[in-house]
Amino acid sequence: MIKQEINELKRLYTPSNCSITRICGCYVDGEKNKKTEFKEAFLSLPEEEIFKYFELLRKTLSGSLGKNLLNLDFPLASEQEGGTQAALLALRDSKLKDDALIEEFYDRVINTYEYVGNYLILLIHDAYDVPGKTTDGLTMDDASDTVFEYIMCCICPVKLSKAGLCYNAETNSIQDRIRDWIVELPDVAFLFPQFNDRSTDIHGVLYYSKNANELRDIFIDELLGCTAPLSAGGQRDSFNALVEDTLGDDCRYDTVLSIHEKLNDLIESQKDEPEPVVLTKSEVKRLFEECGVEDEKLQSFDEQYEITAGEKSSLVASNITNTKRFEIKTPDVVVHVDPERADLVETRVIDGRKCLVIPMEGEVELNGIRVHTGNENPSDDEFYDNTDTETEETSDGE
Repeated sequence: MIKQEINELKRLYTPSNCSITRICGCYVDGEKNKKTEFKEAFLSLPEEEIFKYFELLRKTLSGSLGKNLLNLDFPLASEQEGGTQAALLALRDSKLKDDALIEEFYDRVINTYEYVGNYLILLIHDAYDVPGKTTDGLTMDDASDTVFEYIMCCICPVKLSKAGLCYNAETNSIQDRIRDWIVELPDVAFLFPQFNDRSTDIHGVLYYSKNANELRDIFIDELLGCTAPLSAGGQRDSFNALVEDTLGDDCRYDTVLSIHEKLNDLIESQKDEPEPVVLTKSEVKRLFEECGVEDEKLQSFDEQYEITAGEKSSLVASNITNTKRFEIKTPDVVVHVDPERADLVETRVIDGRKCLVIPMEGEVELNGIRVHTGNENPSDDEFYDNTDTETEETSDGE
């Protein structure tokens, strides 16, 4: 799924566009016990509750593609008879009216979702009448010939509100506030099937994770039957290790800077594209070559890539570089630099020591205090002139 397709579904979660048919829920405590369940026709809920559910559903379609939102494909084993895809299809086709299927799904979530605390499992069924579009992209609401029928599951932590004081209007007094169990925004969620090319694609799911660095591999592998990809942090760590292992002793400041500059240029050049920039193994290797990495260093590249990232893994460019700042770190000093001005930082050998040199130009602050950076030291000529003057005055005094 691409950004436009995700946004199209997100727009459904409003009173005027809603096509959700049914909602189910199961509240699970910290001991993995089912405490309560409910099943409702969605539009029969009180209006105040509907708006709260809209907020939860919209959140599951928020975030960055390739980071919080991931397109996961089913491997062939999951699409065989009795596989996880068949179970999800049966659940969708039941329109959430088969109690046995719903209970089986709850049990599978409870067995695969590792969480310390209480949480709510939410399931919705939706039948979206997909409007047609003209060749120039205009929507034709009365020209629909496709219905996108899907389910969405959200798993929301339920936490006790903070202790505190409150004002009681009835007694006109300040008193201890009653603590409630609050349903929070989703921790993980998925949508099945995918909405690709504005039509149904049963070969994958759209997966959401609040924490892009903790994707919950067991949940993905066992409940969905998909292969858990590297997290955003895992991709960054794998890429960093790949650079260090490939370059070895030649892993120098200028080479690494060049790699990240080219990555940022690539992201900038494709910023208007609906999908994130993804680098395969061969594209990463070509990136290294363009940055001057010698052929000798690249002889073991394929092996190093498979060890650090995986044979068939690809890397999302925005996960392996920071487009907002460069960070230069030593044991005692950390410097953050705007990527567009990374050329300001130079490496030099001064008095026999390797140094980072940063020109102090424009306004400079130290702990929020503006400091002067003008030429406060006299030039060599001024120094010698002053020395001569002092010498002459001393001679006259004698």
